[in-house]
Amino acid sequence: MAMTNINIRIDADKKLKAQELFSSLGLDMTTAINLFIQQSLEFNGIPFTIRKYNAETEAAFAEVEEMKKHPELYKSYSSADELFEDLDK
Repeated sequence: MAMTNINIRIDADKKLKAQELFSSLGLDMTTAINLFIQQSLEFNGIPFTIRKYNAETEAAFAEVEEMKKHPELYKSYSSADELFEDLDK
């Protein structure tokens, strides 16, 4: 398998803390990053839940929760075709 290099920029303090963490797990930085990439490929996405959202996303989540509390106030559709028919009106 052909190998290649990647370069990343990271805050020096975060790099040091990550190296210490990975070292305590018996890993070096290269192995830890390779594990992350391998897991991302196997999951076909980020292999963990990202929990910090920006204000716009948080507002969208809150809006959805509010809509769930009062479904009678909002239209819903059983199919995309039904939605597009309504949009065409």
